[in-house]
Amino acid sequence: MGHAGDTSDAGDIVMTRVPVLEIGGTHVTAALVDVAAGLPVAGSVVRGPVRADAGAPEILDAFAEAARRIAAPDGACWGVAMPGPFDYAAGIGAFRGIGKFESLHGVDVGAELRERLPRPRAVSFLNDADAFAVGEHHSGAAAGRSRAVCVTLGTGVGSSFLHDGRPVTDGPTVPPEGRAHRITVDGLQLEDVVSRRAIRARYAEAAGLDHRAEVPDVGAIAALARGGDAGAVATIRGCFTTLGRALAPWCAAFRADVMVVGGSMAASWDLIGPALRAGLADGADGVDAAEGANGVGPIAGGAGGAGAVVAAMGLRAARRPDDAPLIGAARWALWQTEDHPTERDHRVPARETGA
Repeated sequence: MGHAGDTSDAGDIVMTRVPVLEIGGTHVTAALVDVAAGLPVAGSVVRGPVRADAGAPEILDAFAEAARRIAAPDGACWGVAMPGPFDYAAGIGAFRGIGKFESLHGVDVGAELRERLPRPRAVSFLNDADAFAVGEHHSGAAAGRSRAVCVTLGTGVGSSFLHDGRPVTDGPTVPPEGRAHRITVDGLQLEDVVSRRAIRARYAEAAGLDHRAEVPDVGAIAALARGGDAGAVATIRGCFTTLGRALAPWCAAFRADVMVVGGSMAASWDLIGPALRAGLADGADGVDAAEGANGVGPIAGGAGGAGAVVAAMGLRAARRPDDAPLIGAARWALWQTEDHPTERDHRVPARETGA
């Protein structure tokens, strides 16, 4: 059937275990994913360090070293979850002026990995936020949902808009390229309001810390908020209410039926979740008020306004925060090589003309 993966006694190649890499700013994770079970194979997940400021050969060798530590079959199709900016179709780095992987700018990473991996049949790249989303749709909190907005909160804000498990990156119902960090709110770029950098800066101001003081990280700020620290409470509430206001118009336009939140900050879901929900409601009310004032609506040409869409939308923490990018990368590799016509439409991120 033209699949790649484990080989049966009859000689047919059956895609049951897909080797994957997940690339982070300081690490690389390699694993075999059982696509039938929708989970990494027990004991197959390995993690290694990566120096994002190193030269290209060192970075690529670090990727390959992790890959060689898993029992990937010869002739397999590898899936790679990769942070941007990156040309995912061509497999070429576009890292310039972002402080990580600068040496991979203009490098054909796909060709370099094909030389370093154990006789791969193909290497398919997917944005890391899209990989997280596809994994959560396949085996996590977005499973069974038709229209999902998945958000990752770490150093910055990652996002993916899924229609039936397929990333949508173009069209009027999603932000540019489907990326939340391209949104502006209150005249600012979203990551100037919600990011590790922005949250720490906001807390430093709220707590009256001067530039010489050591500012706690986000997890510590969350712990202070749980303890009743007024500056920490205001910081968490303010940042994530604003995030909700920024996302609400896009959730409404996309007609999302669930939002799934992952990333390191989601560990503080007890604080983030209520603030995000409040901001989503405020933002949706703002859309409805603006449309009413302009004599237009409901949003996206469907029944019900933004408030109704967002109120009906589920809001959940990720169910598989560690595994989802691996599962998503495996699903993507399968889609790139699958012969079934029903899956061929998933080969590239899609454009929508309307929800």
